[in-house]
Amino acid sequence: MRVWRRRLLKATAMGVLSLALVPVAPGTTTARAAAVTVAGEGGGQWQGDVLDALRALPGLRVVEERPGAEAGYRFFVLGLRQPVDHTDPSAGTFEQRLTLLHKSTDRPTVLFTTGYEVPLSPRRAEPTVLLDGNQIGVEHRFFGTSRPATVDWSHLTVRQAAEDHHRVVRLFRGLYRGTWISTGGSKGGMASVYHRRFHPDDVDGTIAYSAPNNVDDRDDSAYLRFLDTVGTASCRDALKTAQRQALLRREELVTLYEAWAASTGRTFRIVGSADKALETAVLRAPLMFWQGRGASACPGVPAPDATSEELYRWLDATALLSAYTDPVVEQHVPYFYQLGTQLGYYDVQTAHLAGLLRYPDAVEPRNFVPRDIPMRFDRRAMPDIDRWVRRHGSRLLFVNGDQDPAVAEHFRIGPGTRDSRVHWAPGASHSAGLEDLPPAARAEATATLRRWADDPADAAD
Repeated sequence: MRVWRRRLLKATAMGVLSLALVPVAPGTTTARAAAVTVAGEGGGQWQGDVLDALRALPGLRVVEERPGAEAGYRFFVLGLRQPVDHTDPSAGTFEQRLTLLHKSTDRPTVLFTTGYEVPLSPRRAEPTVLLDGNQIGVEHRFFGTSRPATVDWSHLTVRQAAEDHHRVVRLFRGLYRGTWISTGGSKGGMASVYHRRFHPDDVDGTIAYSAPNNVDDRDDSAYLRFLDTVGTASCRDALKTAQRQALLRREELVTLYEAWAASTGRTFRIVGSADKALETAVLRAPLMFWQGRGASACPGVPAPDATSEELYRWLDATALLSAYTDPVVEQHVPYFYQLGTQLGYYDVQTAHLAGLLRYPDAVEPRNFVPRDIPMRFDRRAMPDIDRWVRRHGSRLLFVNGDQDPAVAEHFRIGPGTRDSRVHWAPGASHSAGLEDLPPAARAEATATLRRWADDPADAAD
């Protein structure tokens, strides 16, 4: 950590210098660019069109202003020049895709850490709606278009991403000088916590939705216990029976799978074959069922006498068979790389499938990353995050659904955590929000958010 700090201080000093040397965008006056700088550093007020102000921010490119934003908002797609390695300026740069929903410079600002690609549509996150605020969406490094021409995957780490988010906040505070709240769901929620671990004072509070916390990747017992207790025994048994039937009819289902792939031009080079992809989907089906469909879908689990076509359609709808083909896997290589190097992954139940499995490592992240990309797991990364949350974290709200397998291992607050809570939404799964909480918990969480944002209760009413 000391080496990182020493290198980062040097790189930060060079980064500040490089920002100062970025030329003013065409059509933007030097006076207005200076005014933005004053607003960020000297406390002065900027007045004028937000588009001109964005063009004046160093290192930022306005890609386009898009229509479709709700009344009172303007929606921009942006690109920010970021270092590939925040500790080494010589490693080059890449353009990180951002979006901005601009409301007003005197409203709170929500930093929306997506964890994946950033949606190019003007949709407000729940905290943005509640605060009637601005929203800056950040595409995670190396996802979507946010990657250098040549990718050095060793720079895809939680610390490097946290530095990306820190730089975004530092830059935009020149325009949005009020309170800031960070948020994200699932992997985006994880990223919001990682950002706070390394830059705890960047924002005034964080709401992380459905964020897993896999502290020890060698111990997946929490996931297995979840699958043994979630829902009803009859639904759990039906899922196991459907898995067995799918593998007992493997040849028929693989034939259907390969025919679909051929008709759509899909291939299985990264995973290896349609047969292995099918087995992977079967193994992941229960977790994906509870994460995305839930108890209401239990009656639709195929019975033992279902046809192979019915079984195939159910598996496709539940475990998304297209997800194991090359076009989709290639888009998610950064995700699986992170799982296999720092974030960790879950284990699955296999005892009921004894004698039917051919690929013992089918669900391992390594299977979804091309073999020419080196992977080595860092066992220090997640325990470090977990210790910070429990010993030093502050102003953290975790919102989880109690039917969500992703948070079988979840963030916990400890004796050193301040002004923080973990809220559970009964019956909710991976899309749990504040609106799913019981009334008293929802009111408490909403009041906490508005207190952090220094926003009166009727501001958004």
